[in-house]
Amino acid sequence: MAAIVDCDQREKELKAFDESKAGVKGLADAGVTKLPIMFIHPPENLLNSSFPEDDEQYHKIRNLQFPVIDLSGFDNSERRKEIVNDINKEAESWGFFQLVNHGIPLGVIEGIQKSIRGFHELPQEEKVKWYSRDFTQKVNFFSNGDLKVSTPADWRDTLSCKVLEDPESFEAIPQVCRREVSEYMKRIDGVQEKLSELFSEALGLSSDYLASTGCFKSRSLACHYFPICPEPHLTMGGTKHSDLGFLTLLLQDSVGGLQVLHQNVWIDVPPVKGALLANIGDMMQIITNGKFKSVEHRVLMKPTVEPRISIACFLGTDDLQKPYGPIKELISENSPQIYSEVKFGEYMKKYKL
Repeated sequence: MAAIVDCDQREKELKAFDESKAGVKGLADAGVTKLPIMFIHPPENLLNSSFPEDDEQYHKIRNLQFPVIDLSGFDNSERRKEIVNDINKEAESWGFFQLVNHGIPLGVIEGIQKSIRGFHELPQEEKVKWYSRDFTQKVNFFSNGDLKVSTPADWRDTLSCKVLEDPESFEAIPQVCRREVSEYMKRIDGVQEKLSELFSEALGLSSDYLASTGCFKSRSLACHYFPICPEPHLTMGGTKHSDLGFLTLLLQDSVGGLQVLHQNVWIDVPPVKGALLANIGDMMQIITNGKFKSVEHRVLMKPTVEPRISIACFLGTDDLQKPYGPIKELISENSPQIYSEVKFGEYMKKYKL
């Protein structure tokens, strides 16, 4: 009977929460001191590992150094070989790595972080005009892509900006962050071009191969805001998931909380000022026939005196009906095809950001 009562309560909370159009920030502003039931996650979902915490292997894995790839000297042929080898190694083993000296000035990074925080901290009456659960819109503000009675919600609000290869899309972005988003995306273009070449070469292909497939052509942003949480040990900022697209470039601030699943252990991703985090998406794993790994990651809420900001840029195809399958040059007798072709438009229907 208790479970039914909890479900009823969660359903009431979900309905009231969505109708408020205020997001998690609205709850924080209201001064809640206890988490609503809809945000409470099962304790087993918050564990670091299935290993006992006194297990020697667990500590060995937890203490591994998270990979960092330095893109400086990108145009030097010898240095480029080193970078390509590093990408090949980390994309195969971790599927997630920090990028430093990527070419985006720190001022541009801090500018977009500050402006996204500015949007999320606008008065509710100003922010509500962007609130929508219509995920076909170019720009919308929401909290949690799916709100279900059966699934705990995450302590997170999101400003989503889609189809950013279309100049008109920028006009729909809130003015408080429009200029900063535009400047950041101009810089992301340069990083994307570098990585397209480097990833192609890491696969043993010509440097223009991935560009020719259009798999990095589309860009969209999910600009997340994680308010200060009254009971951070009971909830999550992001439930475990892998990204559906080809490649994600993520900015995280100094608060931390991001973890990557590596060898069945959750590893903390340490904030590095000015760095970009690159993570392989499901579609990249498919076209590389499993060579590059798409890995699960999550965000734990930390006891903190300031909100957390993270900005994810998803690189993918703009042709949602184009089938993508394993690259034929990567198929051999020793490496038989393990994935079928898939259309990204069909694949992404299960995922909302």
